[in-house]
Amino acid sequence: MKNYKIAITTGDKKGIGKEITKKALDFLMPDKKEVVIIGEKIDVDYDFIEIHEENNGKFCYKSLETACLLAKEGKIKGLTTSPVSKAQLYNAGYCFNGQTEVIEKLLAHDNQKAQMIFIAEDLKVMLLTRHCALKDIKLDINEIIEQTKILNNFLIEKYNLEDPKIALCALNPHCGEEGILGREEIDILKPAVKKLNELKINITNPISADALFARIGKEYINKEKLSYDAILSCYHDQGLCPIKALAFDKAINTTIGLDIIRTSPSSGTAYDIAGKNIANPDSMIEAIKLALKLSN
Repeated sequence: MKNYKIAITTGDKKGIGKEITKKALDFLMPDKKEVVIIGEKIDVDYDFIEIHEENNGKFCYKSLETACLLAKEGKIKGLTTSPVSKAQLYNAGYCFNGQTEVIEKLLAHDNQKAQMIFIAEDLKVMLLTRHCALKDIKLDINEIIEQTKILNNFLIEKYNLEDPKIALCALNPHCGEEGILGREEIDILKPAVKKLNELKINITNPISADALFARIGKEYINKEKLSYDAILSCYHDQGLCPIKALAFDKAINTTIGLDIIRTSPSSGTAYDIAGKNIANPDSMIEAIKLALKLSN
């Protein structure tokens, strides 16, 4: 089999994945030698690996499994995944909280950990915790250090930043008000920052998330240079609500920390409009563009 720059999965069989993939490829027209499609057949002039599986959840998993096998064999350098339903994966017996976790399971080696970062041009927000209930969020000093090192290396290697500036969101309102509203900032976040600073990683002490995103949001809207190269969010909605409000069609879910870069559009399966040819491909266009850019 030939080598490609990226693979693209068509995602959930009942969703908009095929449609937005076709529309995005028709718009971008990337070099045919750089792209292979995995999943259901669509009317595009690119190499194709068709997955024959009636069960929707199994189909989604097998598509990702095929892509990860290509990555392990060195056949692709990056991956763009169309949306899938977590419920469909669960119903088929694959108990993962999302595609990030599936890809980590299939690709990680030597204690690698997949990290989820959302990228909208210069605005980058990485999550310290992903798909878990708010009550189950547990921050750990050593994990924060390792996750931040992965983010820092990513910014250096993929964006050629010599000394990336990273902002850390506080977990609690008002940074915990000196422990009155919670001690995570005192007991976990600040000690992690101290150790990271000793490693010459340029990360701030925890900043109240509302104040931080108010500042960054204003800069982003005004197209000004952002104060930070990336933001570390303590939990899912803390980071995703602002970046999706600011740049829904540009915010690309990106997986880092593994041997390949994976991108995915911010849209979901959109069952209600699937098959009507009205799905907006903008986010998929950005996801493919980013995968092609970062997969080198």
